[in-house]
Amino acid sequence: MTRYADDSRDRVFESVDMVRLVSDRGIDLRRAGVNSYFGNCPFHDERTGSFHVSPDERLYHCFGCQASGDAFKFVMETEGVDFVGALESLASRFGVALETRDENPEAAARRERFQRLTGLLDRTATFYARYLWESAEAAEARAYLLGRGLAEEVLREFRVGFSPGGWDRIIVMSRKAGFSEQELIEVGLAVRSRKRPGTIFDHFRGQIMFPAADERGRVRGFGARRLRDDPAPDGRPRPKYVNTADGELYHKREVLFGVHLARGAAAKTGRMILAEGYTDVLALHQVGIRNAVGIMGTSLTTEQVDTLAKIAGTGVLCLDADSAGRQAMLKASQAAGGRLELRVVALPEGSDPADLVAADGAEGVRTRLERSVPFVEFEVDRILADGDTVSAEGRDAALAELAPALSALGPSALRDELMRRVSGALELAPARLASALAQAESRQPAASGAGAGSEPPLADGSGPSLAAHPMDGAPKGEQVFLALCLALPDDGERALGRPNIDELLTSERLRGAAAHLRGRTRTPTAELPAGDEQLALVVAELVKRAGEMAGRDPARRALSPDRLEHARLMLELERVDRAKIRARAEGSPMTALARERERVLVDLHAANARLEQAV
Repeated sequence: MTRYADDSRDRVFESVDMVRLVSDRGIDLRRAGVNSYFGNCPFHDERTGSFHVSPDERLYHCFGCQASGDAFKFVMETEGVDFVGALESLASRFGVALETRDENPEAAARRERFQRLTGLLDRTATFYARYLWESAEAAEARAYLLGRGLAEEVLREFRVGFSPGGWDRIIVMSRKAGFSEQELIEVGLAVRSRKRPGTIFDHFRGQIMFPAADERGRVRGFGARRLRDDPAPDGRPRPKYVNTADGELYHKREVLFGVHLARGAAAKTGRMILAEGYTDVLALHQVGIRNAVGIMGTSLTTEQVDTLAKIAGTGVLCLDADSAGRQAMLKASQAAGGRLELRVVALPEGSDPADLVAADGAEGVRTRLERSVPFVEFEVDRILADGDTVSAEGRDAALAELAPALSALGPSALRDELMRRVSGALELAPARLASALAQAESRQPAASGAGAGSEPPLADGSGPSLAAHPMDGAPKGEQVFLALCLALPDDGERALGRPNIDELLTSERLRGAAAHLRGRTRTPTAELPAGDEQLALVVAELVKRAGEMAGRDPARRALSPDRLEHARLMLELERVDRAKIRARAEGSPMTALARERERVLVDLHAANARLEQAV
């Protein structure tokens, strides 16, 4: 962990413009006296602004949900980072140079390398953007983008650019700036020639360029769109879109296009709009729908869910209305795993969000967004619409599909409404329907779409796959917590003995492992039930990871009870957030949950501080 000079916090704190910081998160503040501003709270739903900001003291306080803190805590809450992340984010935003001290040489080298490589990508993104607007070669690209109804303002905001058609423009420019050929290759800007050994050339040439940035706006790679459909030299069709290859900085599964621009509005509304393509996101932002990101394809990944869950409690799927889009929604539900409430926007068949913006304008799109439905409702309607609801065999098949979707819902008005809908469509009395669903569920306990805690099915759909990695699908934070319980057996025993431990674990496999490990953190492989191969594999993997943790930290400076407590508190925070999602869906009061979340965050902040002091 990077350690900064003792005065870093004070220097950064003094540089913060609190009104600007809060306003940039999508909160409209109005002056109410000297050193006093009010707006709607980003941490709970309200119509009258009870969120107070004191710019001189750089503090905030909500008189509704009692959330309060300073600039650092505000960034931690709205950006999902720890204290060091908040310090770095504020320093970057307000132009404060952080001085490090007592930094491990290897850590310093990694940090400096990261800054250098992201700097190279940022320079290149700036060049591409300037080239789009200033070069004659990019005239066709400008015409295409403007012809799609995209305004220059939004294109510049997202730093959309164009790569020259020459073979080495980026290489030459970057060499002059002091970057090596190897660095260009490592960030995906250049590739080695297979025909001419020792020669490299620009990877992106003659394409519209979309920078892919992380939550802090640091460019990690690019998506590129070809303008023409001319085939490759061997006659095969070329892909329309290509991305930077996965590497040290860029991982496609983690990318959310536009997240650095959307996170403020998403934190305010509690919702993030999930579109598929670059132009969909640009079109939505252009008409004022600022909480929209692109998932870089048709499938939402668990890594993207990790990021989204830190920003907003709800993801609104606004994907293309075709079969691929519908399948993507099913996969998104599995990826969400209960950490993110999913809703679905109904789009006209064959259309995408950009088409909808062009046809209906901002108000039409907002109306559709307001009419989004919970994913489970979308799934039930899809099953009823696509299935055979006339024959006895067809109704049995529909029931088998409906069982996991409905069983994921606890008692609620939504479940009652969906049961009535299914009862009418299948012409079954409510009591008969409940009995039939129970029977179908018992025959297919691990069917897809079961929501939080569901496990990946076997190829035949019958249950968890032992051929896969034992941790596949299990949330990473839960894995780390249990591994730390074994790496720190005494503290782990106390953590596992807490009464609400099962509420912290959403994975059935890890709940089973936790139950076995209680009282056995020093002898985890003892007394494993005969025949339970899955439990044995999970416990073995946790033992392995605990050993790796100890091996990486033989002096146990970082492997401490505070680290275990930090991992537990992160799961507590996720538990409260899940409870808030359920309460919001059911229309229940959330004041007590907001206070509980605040208590967890205070404890988490204290744990962070202890960890920072220990390293």
